[in-house]
Amino acid sequence: MTDNRTMAEVHGICDQSCEILERTDDGDNLDPRHLKLIEMAVNGQLNEKGLQALSDLHKMVMTTGYIKPFFHGIEHLTIDNIGFLYWKGTQVEHYTLSWAYSDEAKKEAIEVSRRCKVIEDRGEKPDYKNVIWTWEG
Repeated sequence: MTDNRTMAEVHGICDQSCEILERTDDGDNLDPRHLKLIEMAVNGQLNEKGLQALSDLHKMVMTTGYIKPFFHGIEHLTIDNIGFLYWKGTQVEHYTLSWAYSDEAKKEAIEVSRRCKVIEDRGEKPDYKNVIWTWEG
């Protein structure tokens, strides 16, 4: 935890966090885990490993721009801060964030990805309707 940090260190953490937020549409474009990292940073709840993760995130944002990680490592699948899943930028599903990072959710996300690939192979664009509501495999 950051209880023993100097004011200069605390200000540095807050400055890094603000710069990240400024360059990610006030955090709207951040992966939920990265947004949580920012929250914990400004609330003084990071240990040394967390501070290093914040520093790494800040470096990425400042040098190459923010690149949202793939959800559960599944190529082309991302999640936003309210739980919507996107396939190549198009909304295809919604998960409750408290469940989204579970093993069960990962299995479901793999299925969503499979469906998206099948739909693309048919020459269609995956969307919420054809991936979930009218899915025909």
